[in-house]
Amino acid sequence: MIGSHLHERAYAGPFFAFLGLLFFGQAVAGLGDGYAHWALAEPRYWVYPLQLAVCAALLWRWRGCIVFGPLRGAGTAAVAGLIALLLWVFPQQFLGFPARTDGFRPDFFGSEGLPYWLNVAGRFARLVVIVPLVEEIFWRGFLLRYLVREDFRAVPFGTFTWQSFAITSGAFCLEHQPADWPAALLTGALYNVVAYRTRSLAACVITHAVTNLGLGIWVMRTGQWGFW
Repeated sequence: MIGSHLHERAYAGPFFAFLGLLFFGQAVAGLGDGYAHWALAEPRYWVYPLQLAVCAALLWRWRGCIVFGPLRGAGTAAVAGLIALLLWVFPQQFLGFPARTDGFRPDFFGSEGLPYWLNVAGRFARLVVIVPLVEEIFWRGFLLRYLVREDFRAVPFGTFTWQSFAITSGAFCLEHQPADWPAALLTGALYNVVAYRTRSLAACVITHAVTNLGLGIWVMRTGQWGFW
């Protein structure tokens, strides 16, 4: 039982730490609205690096408990990641939906020099490395199996049931902003399909990373900061 709880913490702990810090940042922003100092008015610029550091530390601490399995279906993973990217950008890129420019700005500390590049590097590290690891370990590695059987480690990765598929897809959707729910719901379902198809948690992480890397590049090119 102790071992089981340890593995549950390993798979779910980084995710809930990430969410907790996100909600903390939102609370600070609400309380700090109207203050002149950026640390209170725009806490995302220090909360995001904090998320990066805390989640990286937790992932490293519990690295021995998390089983990624062999990387299978890398091509499938990459294609699925690009399809998910298209789902996110299609309304603004092809249907003329209003641009979403309110969000994390890389030039917040200046448009050049070390502060700019540190801000960009930290944002991409969080987007492309930490988020795919934290979310896929939790959603596909843990919850998709836990909903099949409480002893999730006894459930082979990629085991399908309609209940786990629907709940995981819906919960993944609700984790995002309401404006993103249609794309997030379809993306969650697609990432589940990658898990079923490849039976590899590593492939799911690759899929998510491809989507987020493409989205980050698109955001940098279009200035639609609300997408990341």
